[in-house]
Amino acid sequence: MNKIPLTAHGAERLREELKRLKSEARPNVIKAIAEARAHGDLRENAEYHAAREQQGFIEGRIRELESSLSHAQIIDVATMSTDGNVVFGATVELVDEDTGDELSYQIVGDLEADIKHGRISISSPIARALIGKREGDIASVQAPSGVKEYEIVGVRYD
Repeated sequence: MNKIPLTAHGAERLREELKRLKSEARPNVIKAIAEARAHGDLRENAEYHAAREQQGFIEGRIRELESSLSHAQIIDVATMSTDGNVVFGATVELVDEDTGDELSYQIVGDLEADIKHGRISISSPIARALIGKREGDIASVQAPSGVKEYEIVGVRYD
């Protein structure tokens, strides 16, 4: 299997989720299944079926996280020689050339991408357009509405 790129912070978030699932969610759902079993006939027991479904979800997520972490290539941008270029893990401050809107994105792996928190996937069109550029450069991104241009006004490696 190919290596999965993760930032150090992203890998830590996944480890914390795995720990929470194993130490809290798994025992809670096992307890819920035991309580539902105590209510009698399992064929028509909605609580039992819901708890079993939740257990399947939790176990699947645990397997997914364990697999992802075992195949992860953790990249700590703070230890890399970047020469001011936009690289994986960098946080990029942008200005939309058309609207003047200021944006900030951190370029992360597919597993840790979360647009609500300003983390975009390395495989996204905007991240691909930014990689290798420097502060002051213009990045052109092919969007469904046409080409969008962003000026890079800052690059941080935190």
